[in-house]
Amino acid sequence: MIAIGSDHAGYSAKEKLKEYLKAFVPFKDFGTHSEESCDYPLIAEGVAKSVASGESERGVLICGSGIGMCIAANKICGIRAAVCNDKNLVKLARSHNDINIICLGARIINTEEIKIIIKVFLKTPFEGQRHQRRIDEIKQLENL
Repeated sequence: MIAIGSDHAGYSAKEKLKEYLKAFVPFKDFGTHSEESCDYPLIAEGVAKSVASGESERGVLICGSGIGMCIAANKICGIRAAVCNDKNLVKLARSHNDINIICLGARIINTEEIKIIIKVFLKTPFEGQRHQRRIDEIKQLENL
């Protein structure tokens, strides 16, 4: 299952993305449920906790730039979130950094680009090997 969430700036893109995802992956929507102004850290927390607990395999967060959601999600232990507003970045972030949440900027990229990026996010495996050592080092930082 994929956890998905947005703030008001990403609401429209999230709703269009949900229609796309229905065809090939189950998901849970953590909000927001309208274009009314909301606080993105609360949405990011819900998605991040779902991923960190193992309830969801990966997460998708959408706000205006992707940055605020990314900062908030990375506060949850076990989360490796990154802003990836193009398919090359997400491929590297998945294969090298094993990101488990992608953050997207609805004011930066359009819905069709988001769909392409999400497909790459979901299909790109983590390469492991030399990269695993670095992921383990990141996990050690969580204990500081």
